[in-house]
Amino acid sequence: MERHFYCYFLALSLVHYCFIVTYTALKTTNIATDQSALLALKAHITSDPYQFLSRNWSLNSATSSAVCDWIGVECGSKHQRVTALNISSMSLTGTIPPQLGNLTFLVSLNIRNNYFHGNLPLELSHLRRLRFIRLSFNNFTGEIPMWFGCFPVLQFLALSHNNFSGLIPSSISQLSKLKHLNFDGIIPQEIGNLRSLKGFDIGNNHITGSIPKEIGNLTRLTILEFSENLLTASTTDDEAWTTLKMEFQGSSKVITVKLQSFHRDFETLQMKSGNRCKISFQE
Repeated sequence: MERHFYCYFLALSLVHYCFIVTYTALKTTNIATDQSALLALKAHITSDPYQFLSRNWSLNSATSSAVCDWIGVECGSKHQRVTALNISSMSLTGTIPPQLGNLTFLVSLNIRNNYFHGNLPLELSHLRRLRFIRLSFNNFTGEIPMWFGCFPVLQFLALSHNNFSGLIPSSISQLSKLKHLNFDGIIPQEIGNLRSLKGFDIGNNHITGSIPKEIGNLTRLTILEFSENLLTASTTDDEAWTTLKMEFQGSSKVITVKLQSFHRDFETLQMKSGNRCKISFQE
């Protein structure tokens, strides 16, 4: 009873929180707004060794091009607004400015494999159209924000290999469309609410603690990657694997599992601590 009340209270609080965030974000925007947001990001870049942005994101009349032609930027054909930002693997150093939250038509945000640091600004929660968020392999700090639960159509979330502190917020359980998840830390029980999840990749991600039995609820999984972590054995781990085995055995689904294992029999393989293996269930 207490558990159900807590879940209800959490959902109600998140709905209220996301409503406030959405209301705050309601204002008239256009392509000039997008341009200003990108220039604010450029201004927060302290190192651009290959001059990807310094040479290309420019308003200088002699060298400038339309925002939609800037490197790493894509715009939708219908509204001519920025829908995708991909500045991954550019060796950029800097912070994320709040103005980035003005890219309200943004569907995909990919800044992985750079040297961004600092906290993620609250204003990013305004990006309600986001379906893909890739922030892995940076130096972000602070707690992973609760507002990650405010993206109603989010399908892909990658946060691993940063310096985030604290736990994964329980609000991620509200991401009903999420299909792929990657993070560092401790696996929360609420992971079992992500019924659309197909890829759960936390291999080599400094994951600690045990595997919650609620992972057995993820019946649409096709990829499960747990290798090279510091997970510990518990009775709930066995429950999780038993549930997964019963779900996938004898079906047409295929699940790939890579585990840092615990001394146990799993299907026909005897896996010992430190080993990695690949298992498929199929007809």
